[in-house]
Amino acid sequence: MNVNPSFPIEADTTVRRFALVEWAKRRRWFLLMVALPTLLAAIYYALIASDVYVSESRFVIKSPDQKRSQMSTLANLVQTTGLSGGQEQTNEVLTYVRSRDALLALEKDVRIRERFSTSQADFLSRFPQPFADNSFESLFRYYGKRVDARLDTATGTATIKVEAFSPQDAHVINRQLLDLSEGLVNRLNNRAQSKGIAEAQKQVELATQRARDARIALARYRNAQALIDPTKQAGGVLEIANTMIAEQATLQAQLDLMQRLTPSNPSIPALRNRINAISVQIASQNRRVVGSGSGIASKMGGYEDLMVEEKFATESLTAANAALVQARAEALRQQFYLERVVDPNTPDTPLLPKRFLSILVVFAASVCLYFIVWMFMIGVLEHAPED
Repeated sequence: MNVNPSFPIEADTTVRRFALVEWAKRRRWFLLMVALPTLLAAIYYALIASDVYVSESRFVIKSPDQKRSQMSTLANLVQTTGLSGGQEQTNEVLTYVRSRDALLALEKDVRIRERFSTSQADFLSRFPQPFADNSFESLFRYYGKRVDARLDTATGTATIKVEAFSPQDAHVINRQLLDLSEGLVNRLNNRAQSKGIAEAQKQVELATQRARDARIALARYRNAQALIDPTKQAGGVLEIANTMIAEQATLQAQLDLMQRLTPSNPSIPALRNRINAISVQIASQNRRVVGSGSGIASKMGGYEDLMVEEKFATESLTAANAALVQARAEALRQQFYLERVVDPNTPDTPLLPKRFLSILVVFAASVCLYFIVWMFMIGVLEHAPED
């Protein structure tokens, strides 16, 4: 009888294969939920995943009045970092960096869609990603993953981080974002400055027109009433009347003296006529001031109203001009500007992906998921009814 010498080896191999299959069956869930994802992650991150370069820049928003003191107090440190006067503007800039408007500008200026769709990136990392289309909204979602803009409250500086698949692309995108941010700050300054100055200029124009109208109305009133200044003219008339009254009193005293001492003096009739003539003149001067509808006193109310309006309009014009000067000075004083603390760098080494850490994270997550499912199944089996 012939004995095959390879039979023991084949039998041993079969036994081993059977044992391996049994071992795999007993641990199939562990292999499926832990070993397989970890193996796929290791293959992807070790062999497929593209290098990702990160360019970082930092800036602050300042205004000229934030450099008044060089004392190293906490308040001055906060002030010079932009937390006091420029934090609101910094948040506006960071909101813009994360916005669709910034993405539109980047797509126009640096062709960001092409840079994110480069062949240097692997199929899972490049744009468009699997199960995503080539629309602008998909690009915006992808942009949010590759560009990070936030405010560091500890230092008061704003940070922009850009991820790309080449050092040059990361640097170009970050630099363009800084340029766009500076342009936004300048537009905000111009808008605030033009708005404040325009409003002050409008008030000056209104006050100028009001003062002009008041002067025209006063001039028309003077021409219509034949008066320059009723107050001064009435004072002049009253002064003449008072002079005549004094002269009349003197003549009346002379007349009384003559009538007592020399009743037959031939000068008495002439003196009496002179006194009567002066009385007529005094009455005439009084009527120029008061008494009739054409008297100076009747015209005083309208003149004073016009004078009050002219004075108020002039004061309003003076105040409006002062407000315009102040608005211009305030616009210059509150003007903000973007100061680059750290210019965008051109990375020389890829910072992402963190390959070993990513594989470790996948392994840890798979193990956690496996134990959760295992404990759930144990609980179900323990509470299952026994047949």
